[in-house]
Amino acid sequence: MKFNTIASLMVAGALFAGCANNTVKQQAAPAPQTAATTAQPNNDFPTLTRVEYVLSWMKEKGGSNYDNLYHCVCAVDKIASQMSHEEFMQAETFETNKNLAGERGGVFRDPPQSKTLRDKLKAVNDEAVAACFPNGGKVSSSKEK
Repeated sequence: MKFNTIASLMVAGALFAGCANNTVKQQAAPAPQTAATTAQPNNDFPTLTRVEYVLSWMKEKGGSNYDNLYHCVCAVDKIASQMSHEEFMQAETFETNKNLAGERGGVFRDPPQSKTLRDKLKAVNDEAVAACFPNGGKVSSSKEK
């Protein structure tokens, strides 16, 4: 009986050691790098930024309907392909707050990068509207159909 128990323990230990070695070998081997794993995405806009943009533009362009959704998603994709998320957020902040009165607004109006980023955002928005919205961005609401 003792011999069978000892033999069983030795066989189990050998199997366990063999499994552990295989596991270590499998983990130690690095995954091959391919173009897909090393490539950077075309843009870095997080989902929240995209959703906020789409919802605000849908409201501006005639309401919540499938046509507006399609065109607004197209527009945010165009913008994201031409601006980094950081640039977009800075440009939006400058644009939103430039009309504050006095010194508070000056903080957003006066820096050199403010005008540069606001101009870039306007140009990219204009291009996105031209590419994505029929009739120059005047999308009809579902009530008018």
